[in-house]
Amino acid sequence: MTKVTEARSSGGRRWAIDLRPLRVPAYRRMWLGNTLAMLGFQFTAVAVPVEMYALTRDSFWVGLLGVAGFVPLLIFGLWGGAVADARDRRRVLLAGSALLWASMAGLLVHALVGGGSPVLLLALVAVHSTAFAISSPARVAILPRLLPAELVPAGSTLNYTTFTAASVVGPLAAGLIFAAFGTGPGLPVAYALDALLFTGLVVATLRLPAMPPEPPAEGEARRGGLGGVLDGFRYLATTPVLLSSFAIDLVAMVLAMPRALFPEIAASRFGGGAAVGWLYSAIAIGAVVGGLTSGWIGRLRRQGLVLVVAVVGWGLAVAAAGLARQLWLMVALLAVAGAADLVSAVLRQSMMLVYAPDRMRGRLQGVSTVVVAGGPRLGDLRAGAAAAGFGSGVAWVGGGLASAALAVLLVVAFPALLRYRAATSRP
Repeated sequence: MTKVTEARSSGGRRWAIDLRPLRVPAYRRMWLGNTLAMLGFQFTAVAVPVEMYALTRDSFWVGLLGVAGFVPLLIFGLWGGAVADARDRRRVLLAGSALLWASMAGLLVHALVGGGSPVLLLALVAVHSTAFAISSPARVAILPRLLPAELVPAGSTLNYTTFTAASVVGPLAAGLIFAAFGTGPGLPVAYALDALLFTGLVVATLRLPAMPPEPPAEGEARRGGLGGVLDGFRYLATTPVLLSSFAIDLVAMVLAMPRALFPEIAASRFGGGAAVGWLYSAIAIGAVVGGLTSGWIGRLRRQGLVLVVAVVGWGLAVAAAGLARQLWLMVALLAVAGAADLVSAVLRQSMMLVYAPDRMRGRLQGVSTVVVAGGPRLGDLRAGAAAAGFGSGVAWVGGGLASAALAVLLVVAFPALLRYRAATSRP
């Protein structure tokens, strides 16, 4: 491991993304598998709202996809985190992957049959979200088992950057598919590509060694059900830094995430076609650029302050994008928001993985799954409902401004996050 942790040269490489985690074979395999799986996931992430809008011609129904995704995340994300701390994390990840494959097959069949049902589509999204919630805590919680503590921020940055790179390529490719073939033939292609690319993550997981849970602390029982979930919340309640980091991210995603409005905005402002692909990939474009210049993140000491600045920047950039009437300008402003989101996501993930003990990482990642994946789904519902009542422009711009304002108020009232500095792993 000595070669992995050797110092990098100065100059431009101090700003370039840190690639040292890729020298660890187990991490490298999981990174590649996750990258392929996330690329496939983006085809489905675009195809589902496009299919729902084609079936209903109503952004409110698109927003309901957020409810169908969030409720399973809330239930099974917390439960999956407790199971990841009480069972072999490799086996938990494989079980969740099997259910994910089944949900992909259901979406494919639904699209092939044609003339689908909006209610059935909501049900399939719920199954897909359940499987994601079960597997996600275990997939992230294994990172400190694969890398030394000093490389966890770099590993988190690599994971997030390649995820967002997939979020650029996938939506753009999906937009081209729909532009070339139309919604009807394009939907089965998108779902089939997701199922095919997901194979890479399954293969990488199969090659992992067994990852049984660490022994519980003295006086603490190992519990994988409701009791384990409650233990995780009790621990979180004693760590205001982590609690605040989750709260501020939830505010940002619920109030400022505009993606439920993308199909309507693409059609009404930009004539539809490939524009929807550009909108769905714009945030990720900024995150990729931010990730490729992220070498400075690992050297930060005032991590809490920078996280807050990034969240406020996200909200303001989203609000500005909602005012744009040119596609290029909207994409550029959403990209600025994406760069800010990368910084906040990497810092939050690194703080959690380093600060929390291993026996709690699965449960905290379960909470993170609910916040990170569930927050945008609640944001979809908020955006769709606000658009139905006040119009898409008010729903978009107002949400971004409210997000920035509430984030500032939150850290003023609870300043522990602002004071946080880079910490070493706790026992």
